[in-house]
Parts: sequence; structure tokens; C-alpha cells
Amino acid sequence: MSDPNNDDVTRDWLGEPSDAAAPDPMRAARGPAKPLPKRFYREAGIAPGEGGFRLTLDGRPANTPARNPLAVPGQDLAEAIAAEWQAQDEIIDPARMPVTRLVNTAIDGVAPRRDAVIDDLAAYAGTDLLAYRAESPERLVAAQAEAWDPVLNWARDALGARLILSEGVMHVTQPEESVAALRRAIAAAEGPFRLAALHTMTTLTGSLLLALAVLNGHLSPEEAWAAAHVDETYQAGVWGRDAEAEARLALRRAEFEAAAKVAALAQ
Repeated sequence: MSDPNNDDVTRDWLGEPSDAAAPDPMRAARGPAKPLPKRFYREAGIAPGEGGFRLTLDGRPANTPARNPLAVPGQDLAEAIAAEWQAQDEIIDPARMPVTRLVNTAIDGVAPRRDAVIDDLAAYAGTDLLAYRAESPERLVAAQAEAWDPVLNWARDALGARLILSEGVMHVTQPEESVAALRRAIAAAEGPFRLAALHTMTTLTGSLLLALAVLNGHLSPEEAWAAAHVDETYQAGVWGRDAEAEARLALRRAEFEAAAKVAALAQ
């Protein structure tokens, strides 16, 4: 609720600050733990402030769940946040505010724990989706190669990371120099917003390489999402589509696209 002693607006139900012992930039995207509140403002906007632009609700500056200023460095990103707030109806639904939730997470959970988040992401270097290939059928093997091999080549040439491939689920240990190269690529993500976006894209796809490719402009979000779901696309072609699974996938895709948007606008 708003603090009667100042003009800031704070809503502690919109996302969750990460736990210090277990930094988790995805925590804010897991939905509200409390009943959804009614819309309490007429107009969402932005205003120049310290660190860039700050969300305002009826002209009052808004805070994150951890009571930090809800401010971002660029006007376009600030306007994207304000648009989510303005689009709310009588009830404020955080599920329809993926950019706001990710920005909250970046400010509250990533900025104060950057090294821990980098460590968490670096673990994906040894288990990247693109390194684990199907043994059969031939059509799936070919589809994986078509979607994934160009990304592996890019990671080798642009990042200095050469991954060893494995068939099936048998674990393969990646070269130390490749893991180190990918860690450097993670650490090169500027600021908490792009790092939080990288974490979200990685965890949603299971591929650090695909997330880095989007972050660095090598792949579009649409291309990366399609590459991450080659297996699901193949299975749907064989067995047909499941409505519930498609609905869950659509929600995850919205989160992924919001993360890509934050990465692009925070650059």
C-alpha cells in the first residue's frame, strides 16, 4: 500500500524480491501470492528521475516490491512498463505485466546479487540444450541440426565457445575454455536489466547459447524460440497438438518475448 508519509506508490504484491540465499530472477514471474487487487489509479505515466525514467501512477512515483524506485535507464522501456499498467482493467493482473515483473526482479533481485546470478547462469554452459541431440528418428535429427548447428557455429566464432555434442541424455563435459568463454559472455551483459533478461531467456529455453544469441542480436526472439522447441514441434507433427500444453507454452513464450524486449530496450 502507499505510504502516507511520502508520495511514493508501492505495491508489494507485484512480483517478489529474490531471497538473498537463493537468487532467482524468475521468482517474480511465478504469479501473485495474494488476491488480485483492484486498480487504484487513473493514469500510468513516466517522469524523468534519478537513473533515467520512473513509472508514475496518477503522477506519483512508483516503487518496486522491495521499495526501490521503479526506474529504468531508457524512455522506451519506461513507456513499455507504463503501457502495461495503463492496460489493466478493474483488476490488476500481474500475469499481464511481464515487462514490469522482470524489471522489478532486475532491480530488487539481480542488481544487488550480480555475481550470484552470473554464477547461476554459468552453470548452463555445461548443460546447454543445443549440445544434446536425438539419436533418431532421422527427421528430428535433421531438424535439430538445421536449427542448432548455426548457433553452435556462431558461439564458436563470436564467443570462442566450442561445445562437444552428445546423443541422447548422456552427460558430456564441456571444455573448460569454452565454459570460461561463455561465462565472459554472460558477464558482458550490461546492467541488471539485460542480465535479468538473459537469465529469463536461458531458463525458459534451457539454452544459454540461444539466450546469448538473442541478447547479442544474432537471432530474433522468434528464431530463438522456434529453435528451442524443435522437439515439441516435431512431436506435435507426429501426435497432434495438446490444447493445455499449447496454452502453457503460450504463457512461457510471452515471458520469453518480454525478456527479449527488456534486453533490447535496456541496451
